Amino acid sequence: MAETNSTFDATDDHEGTSDGSTATRSELYKEWLDVAVLAPVRIAWNDWRTKLGSLIIAFYILMGTVGLYLVSPPNQGQGPQHAAPFESMAYPLGTNHMGRSLLSEIVYSTPPVLKMILAGAVFSTIMATIVGTISGYKGGFVDSVLTTLTDIAMTIPGLPLIILLVAVFEPESPYVIGIFLTINSWAGLARSIRSQVLSIRDHSYVEVSRIMGASTPKIIADDVLPNIMPYVLVNFVNSARGVIFGAVALFYLGILGGFSNNWGITLNEAYTNAAIYSLDSIYWLLFPMIAIVGLSFGLVLFAQGTEKLFNPRIRARHADTVDDTAPHEE
Repeated sequence: MAETNSTFDATDDHEGTSDGSTATRSELYKEWLDVAVLAPVRIAWNDWRTKLGSLIIAFYILMGTVGLYLVSPPNQGQGPQHAAPFESMAYPLGTNHMGRSLLSEIVYSTPPVLKMILAGAVFSTIMATIVGTISGYKGGFVDSVLTTLTDIAMTIPGLPLIILLVAVFEPESPYVIGIFLTINSWAGLARSIRSQVLSIRDHSYVEVSRIMGASTPKIIADDVLPNIMPYVLVNFVNSARGVIFGAVALFYLGILGGFSNNWGITLNEAYTNAAIYSLDSIYWLLFPMIAIVGLSFGLVLFAQGTEKLFNPRIRARHADTVDDTAPHEE
């Protein structure tokens, strides 16, 4: 694991730069912009996985935003029943048993899924990072309390809890559904982060920050979090994939309601109308499955490609304002 220290804190008009010389405030901000923004972009763009993952995610975002203006909403009778794919550009992916365009159903299912992913993955990742980091760094009574809460959350079975919450609250907001789907999944990640922080808090550079009088929030922000961010990012993507699969499964089973369009609803309609037993209707199952797998694949590629973003040595190599001449391997 790479060691990272505080790199930038502009408090005076003249500060020391990475090469030890004196610089003005504007030069410090320029160096910060290069190291914190431009270098990560260069690193990400030099990895084919990040490029492909970014393009796939951007495609889904465009489909869920611009696509709504280009594709008409799914309605009964948009075309003939069970029209095969590519028979007509009016319904290029074919139609279902009610003559609804599958392209319209897939496009209009995308925005709620993206909102669920955003809410669920952000909620579980932030909860796990806060609890795991504070628990591992502070230790003592705080660690005992947070670890007990984490253990309690881990012992609650996730699926029955989600079904209960959905039955009681009947959520119609995709953001609330996303949070419900990850309501206790943060606990496992919090445990893992706590273990990582326990090994980091005794490193020499963290001890130096403590001796210099840095506050706990500053040490966590500058010395601890950068070292666990690759792990957190990978788990953010795993949480996002869990939201996708969980939402599709619950809509497929009919447990979640309040939405007329979801990839799980399309799969349920295809299955109940025996599309799985007919090669002529198999496209009805395949296209929503391709949409699900495609988004999950894009997230995985993006996470794998961005692992290097939090390696300070690699970032220094891609920063024009940093003179990084120390020998190292990428």
